[in-house]
Amino acid sequence: MPEHASGLSSVARPFPIDDVRRRFPSLARDAGFLFFDNAAGAQIPATVLEAVTDHLLARNVQRGGPYRHSREVDAAIARARESVAAFVNARSADEIAFGLNATSFIRAISLAVGQTLDSRPEIVVSDLDHEANVATWLALQRVGARIVWWHARVGDDGARLHAADLEPLLTTRTRLVACTMASNATGSLVDVADVARRAHAVGAEVFLDAVHYAPHGPIDVQALDCDYLVCSGYKVFAPHMGFACCRREAINRLPTFREDFIPDVTPDKLEAGTYAYENVAGMNAAVAYLEALGRGAADAVRGGERAGLEMSRAEALRAAMSAIAEYERGLSTSLLDEAAGIPGVTVHGVTARDRLHERVPTLCFSVAGREASAIASALAARDVGVRSGHMYSPRLMARLGLLPHGAVRASLVHYNTAGEIARFGAALREAIDVRQ
Repeated sequence: MPEHASGLSSVARPFPIDDVRRRFPSLARDAGFLFFDNAAGAQIPATVLEAVTDHLLARNVQRGGPYRHSREVDAAIARARESVAAFVNARSADEIAFGLNATSFIRAISLAVGQTLDSRPEIVVSDLDHEANVATWLALQRVGARIVWWHARVGDDGARLHAADLEPLLTTRTRLVACTMASNATGSLVDVADVARRAHAVGAEVFLDAVHYAPHGPIDVQALDCDYLVCSGYKVFAPHMGFACCRREAINRLPTFREDFIPDVTPDKLEAGTYAYENVAGMNAAVAYLEALGRGAADAVRGGERAGLEMSRAEALRAAMSAIAEYERGLSTSLLDEAAGIPGVTVHGVTARDRLHERVPTLCFSVAGREASAIASALAARDVGVRSGHMYSPRLMARLGLLPHGAVRASLVHYNTAGEIARFGAALREAIDVRQ
């Protein structure tokens, strides 16, 4: 599974939650509200808002022109590529492409892969995944793809994918394995490095959906050895946009759509048309926020104020995401403890306290005798934002026996607190006591 550990795993001071929360103006603006629906989109730091506004005011023009404003757009995009490359530890910035969202990248890449099936027509997909990373590959059946299902184990294990179950599905006819890094429904992690090792052993490629995992821990595409990775920036404290990190040798072989005058190499070949440059500027600022958090964590651990300055950007970002992962394990504990103390609540996902490294602070649950939507509405009436339904993972919900109504999902990130979880628990108790 994604590795959380780093040289900063034992911090010398508590996670700086008060400082973190001060950086997110929406938390103060709506102080009575619990933002517990972060899997659908996180809040943004003030610096991200400032970056978006600055772009729109100072350089709201098209790139590629000879005048100053346009050259500044080119430079802003180049900086953002470098920042995102550091965030995922890509080999170079040219492996980063920007666009609308993760789904649009999955579709663009799947359409290209569909033209290269030849003697390898098999695509492995999982029933743990977000439907965006399933339906896009299922659509290739009309051009000859054969879909092979990798099923999650459902039961006491907590609805998880096991790489050992993937092994017998892989053959010399496997073209690609598509899977998530973390379930957007249950928060369970997937050992994607092991997935890549097994897939590459038979000559297949690996496509990773990092959307749900990205806010919760470090990503190292070189260590994971994936061929394609997609993410939506608005889950990582940025505005609505998406990015892809593709191994250049893999993506440059694909026949992606582009105008004839656009270079047929990454990143250009994946960036069809104009995207929202201001949101890319915001993504750059979001990475800068995380980088500063990581440098601060290094200063706290090593002592003095220069430890963080001595780190590379990639190292600082890994330090930030490792510190976030450690702090969020405490949030997971508090969430699970609250749920365990409420009669009628069943948690779907990893619940063992000695396996917190196998999950992120996403609580998927159902309440005996109550529809998920009724619970979510009752919580909303108490200023708690959660989500209900199939969470865009209807196949997993069917495996869990939760359709047609689905489940309730509370999804936290590093600006949430144990105190907020206590308020959530109290509100949930009240919501359950209210008659329909």
